[in-house]
Amino acid sequence: MQAILQAIPKRKDHDRLLIRLLYSTGMRVSEALAIHVDDLDLTVDDEHVVITGKAGKRRTVLLDDPALVAMLRRYLKDRGYTHGPLFRAEKNHVGGSLRYASIQELWAKYRAAAHVDATIHQLRHAHASELVNAGVSLETIRRRLGHANAQTTLRYADQRDATADAEIRAWRRRR
Repeated sequence: MQAILQAIPKRKDHDRLLIRLLYSTGMRVSEALAIHVDDLDLTVDDEHVVITGKAGKRRTVLLDDPALVAMLRRYLKDRGYTHGPLFRAEKNHVGGSLRYASIQELWAKYRAAAHVDATIHQLRHAHASELVNAGVSLETIRRRLGHANAQTTLRYADQRDATADAEIRAWRRRR
């Protein structure tokens, strides 16, 4: 992730914010692209965004990464956005919502520059795996990702052997 963020030019705060948001929250690209400024609540220590997921289901996602929140605040201030889409097309200065195909093109460019072989959707998988390895409950991860079924969440999450071993050791000590 660090290699990809470093491959994004400093002047492309738009791209850096979107990639960081996807990685830090585990949301789908389509969910991120549908965010409007009005969906954000940047109340200190309770920063969150209401997103629309699959089948129009709405859920609240905590913005718990301080670096992401700082980037988001700076982005909104620098652009003067107070309403409308959070991620807007910059091509031809039209300003409409950014398209999924545009994000795929950007991702391909940045991952190639960083020499990383991953799809943009794998940011979602990486986020889920990071939460699993930090000991976050499967139910919490399921809710964060907007999965209706915990089995779907299990496919996303990859627990390291060391994490599994530590969990078993802790269980044995409690017995």
